Amino acid sequence: MRRGGGGRLYCPYCYESCVEQEIEFRCAGGPGRGCASEVDTVLRDRIGYAGALPPVFTADGRQSSAACPRCGTVSTARVCSSCHSRLPVLFGKVPSRLIALVGAKQSGKSVFMTVLLHELMHDLGTRLDAAISGADDETLHRFASDYERPLYRESLLLPPTAAAGLRNRVPLVFRFTTAGRQPGWSALRARANGGVPRHTLLSFFDAAGEDLLSQQSVEQNVRYLTAADGVILILDPLQMPGARGLAGSGALLPAPATTDDQPATVLANITDLMLAQEGRRPGEPIRKPLAIVFSKMDSLASELRPTSPLLRPPSRTPHLPEQDSLAVHHEIRQLLERWEGSRIDQIARLHYRTYRYFGVSALGETPTTDNHVSRRGIRPLRIGDPFMWTLAQFGAIPVKRD
Repeated sequence: MRRGGGGRLYCPYCYESCVEQEIEFRCAGGPGRGCASEVDTVLRDRIGYAGALPPVFTADGRQSSAACPRCGTVSTARVCSSCHSRLPVLFGKVPSRLIALVGAKQSGKSVFMTVLLHELMHDLGTRLDAAISGADDETLHRFASDYERPLYRESLLLPPTAAAGLRNRVPLVFRFTTAGRQPGWSALRARANGGVPRHTLLSFFDAAGEDLLSQQSVEQNVRYLTAADGVILILDPLQMPGARGLAGSGALLPAPATTDDQPATVLANITDLMLAQEGRRPGEPIRKPLAIVFSKMDSLASELRPTSPLLRPPSRTPHLPEQDSLAVHHEIRQLLERWEGSRIDQIARLHYRTYRYFGVSALGETPTTDNHVSRRGIRPLRIGDPFMWTLAQFGAIPVKRD
């Protein structure tokens, strides 16, 4: 991922920065040719992979290929100089953005991520005329086996993510591509008019909610906030005292929040981290767009007025409907007072140049008491809204303002 015009790149696997020239290569290896495989101690220590691989060598990372100085075999496998993970195709060659997804304890972040990606691969991706694909084989395998299969094929809720450090937890990295176009343009017309495809890297580091409870753990486990161009933060309104009592009958309530894991505290911790790391002038707001997403809104639907924008089906057009998005934003802002969450709005208004509220339901209905999806299946409500808004901030999708 390349940040703006500064030339710095951020690895989507370890989130360390470099310049393109510092990117290294892994020997092509293979039976009967190239260097012998061995354990890559850097990759093992940073990511936890202990299998045998051909060695890494230094070359000019601005080139698409390089010859191994030991055996002469030409390699196109570019790797991060810090963690030795293989980098996505065209990494550093085309401008791209990285979106970070973080979630408070028991907020349903893993379920949100799984349903969003599933929708991007199907209905939402078709609507946006966009393509999403895994940036590596491991991402495709892990998403299918650990996330999509349990939720969609076995109707099982995903287990809570165990607390752990950044090391030995490998992110899921996807490449999302849209055609450069104006509102109403088809992909064909965009290409005919010189539209350049826009690439967004989605690097999902599945941090546990417990990892966001203190400034120290945020620094240790969510370093990728620094590398991200935009942040999607998932909060559970049922962790807020004023909203908890409004939940509909049959709603599964999370354990009561302590002072440390209140949604406002999680937002404050993340904000403190970004204030310290962005290197801005004193008083300058955080420039990264922040989508603040309140999950499980199906549990609070009975308390919403029938005309609430939160109950409307999303637009089927391939652009961001700005007026509808703003209506949801203002509705959530009003609900925050009722939910005893005014501190969240204070933090957002004082510290972020661009932020917006969203209300979603990944499942569409409260799961059963034995942690199964409802028999009616998964029916997400407005799950794509925060992602589309974030893409629109980068110009990756058009905005319709009337």
